[in-house]
Amino acid sequence: MTSTPQLSISISPHLTALAMISDALAGRRRGLPELWRKAIRSRVRPQGHQAVRPLAAPGYSVVPDSLVPRTPTGGDVSVQDQIDTLRDLPRDALIKDLDQAFGDRPLPAHWRSAAERPDRWLHGYAGALADVWDTTAPLWRRARPLLDREIRRVGVASVRGGPELLLGALNHRITYGERGLLIADVESSTYELGDRKIVLVPMLAGKDAVIVSLDNEDAVWIAYPVPGAAQLWHRPAGTAHGELSALMGPVRADLLRAIGQPMTMSMLAGDMQVAPSSITYHCDRLIAAQLISRERRGREVWIARTPRAEELLEMFRR
Repeated sequence: MTSTPQLSISISPHLTALAMISDALAGRRRGLPELWRKAIRSRVRPQGHQAVRPLAAPGYSVVPDSLVPRTPTGGDVSVQDQIDTLRDLPRDALIKDLDQAFGDRPLPAHWRSAAERPDRWLHGYAGALADVWDTTAPLWRRARPLLDREIRRVGVASVRGGPELLLGALNHRITYGERGLLIADVESSTYELGDRKIVLVPMLAGKDAVIVSLDNEDAVWIAYPVPGAAQLWHRPAGTAHGELSALMGPVRADLLRAIGQPMTMSMLAGDMQVAPSSITYHCDRLIAAQLISRERRGREVWIARTPRAEELLEMFRR
């Protein structure tokens, strides 16, 4: 080990969403309360459930870089920024990430479907991330005092020269000592940090959740459960999604949220795995309410959200 580690902190909620996806949807249980696991599972669409399965394959903890913020050392990363990045990511970039993640080894079976149909996988995973964040965002807002307290705690440790003690107290799965940084995971290893800065990312996640990135030459980051989060787990927050569902019904609320960009009726039916006749019925009701528009282009019917719908969704995000 070299010099005393230099600490900084990033408040990036995307890591919270990733931890919840792994725990509630992919099956890698890390202590998220069952009430929250059920709430998240119920609000993610089938394509999203299918896309996240590779994240918890037995015996593996490696995931492609596409799933984590590209520049965690350059400032906080919003969930919407990451969703937009995933949806715009070239298909070749995901394949390159998979090759880099697994090196010379054959691509594991659980990632082959993503490599064969990267566009579909990226769309499904981005949708799962959006659905999970829609459920979790109110909890994140309620956690602001805990996050502010953690910012102060990290700052005090950095100024008073106690970063080693802080690193050793982040989580029972993290050990920091003369041998370096030890992470107890599916593939436990000890890591020499050298002179790299350490970026700490507090999460709202199960008590056993830890996410680590060691690939950056200048810094490593460690995401860990923020202390005191247990007080927030009593019940799922009254989410914007739930409030909108109460107003217009769950199918139409899901449908309206799914149309983030113009889509054909067949695309929408496939994404939501709802019969085309049912999609047509609910779209007719949303058209009557002036929440979506419909346009025929050749043999396809395209639908899009109206400005009135955008105003409604924005109101329920607050």
